[in-house]
Amino acid sequence: MAKGPKWISDRLASGGEIVIDGANGSELERRGVPMDDRAWCGPSVTTHSHILKDIHKDYITAGAEVIITNTFASSRQMLEPAGYGDQVADMNQRAVAIAKQAIEETKAEQVAIAGSISDASVQIAVAGSISDARADNRGLDTKWLSPHVLHATYREQSELLVEAGVDLLILEMMQEPEVAIPAIEEALKTGVEVWVGISCRSNEKSDELAMFDDSSRLFSETLDAVTAFNVQSIHIMHSHIEDTTLGIQELQKQWTGPIGAYPNSGYFERPSWRFVDIAEPTYFANHVNQWRQMGVQILGGCCGLGVEHIRAIHA
Repeated sequence: MAKGPKWISDRLASGGEIVIDGANGSELERRGVPMDDRAWCGPSVTTHSHILKDIHKDYITAGAEVIITNTFASSRQMLEPAGYGDQVADMNQRAVAIAKQAIEETKAEQVAIAGSISDASVQIAVAGSISDARADNRGLDTKWLSPHVLHATYREQSELLVEAGVDLLILEMMQEPEVAIPAIEEALKTGVEVWVGISCRSNEKSDELAMFDDSSRLFSETLDAVTAFNVQSIHIMHSHIEDTTLGIQELQKQWTGPIGAYPNSGYFERPSWRFVDIAEPTYFANHVNQWRQMGVQILGGCCGLGVEHIRAIHA
């Protein structure tokens, strides 16, 4: 049986709710932290650790019971091409230490740390599913797209985060099955509970949802792959608020376990998150209430949504 905080498993089993935090990357930007052109928010754990700790503390004060480490962009395939290959272990370990410090300083009695692992630099999938030209345009060496390397990098980051002391692993923005499957398999090997976040987008050419970053592929491919694993929960995340509702509906057709929802607002224009038409906290909270009525148990925000949004749904 996977290890994880008993209060989380008990809460989920009883049908209760868990509030998680909002974004780290875009919240760092909102507070003036510059983003690395290649590694986005990953290096900020060494350059602006005090601001990151304040963000975690603010989320805890706002009502978050699970805070997510700032390691979304800290896998080897993200950091090494950006010149930080020798700091992969340090950045992941520092991120966990900063989250622990935030909990200690707020004297929070029941806050868990989720170690974030994402497809940040492999958002278009593994070798064979995209052209070399498109990979080159994204500044990504295609060697990072091979199944062997994906398994190795996800194994490395999963182990680093668990050794540093996270309570669970959260796989974020999983899209293509070719990426999601290696990530889930390696995360499960650590023996801690695993949450999986998947992303979707409305498809103008079809009534079916598409993968968030590749409208030519159907979201149903991701659902088929992810729901085959025995993870603790599956989340619709980093998707537009309205699309999140649609994603929840599709997920519920194939998954009877706990479901989470944490959408984004705005858009990404490398290397920065653009705060354009950010949802008002009340608008966000109204949708969260709708998701509660649909049976969603884990609720929070992703890119663009910050402390005031978590405060609104906790209130």
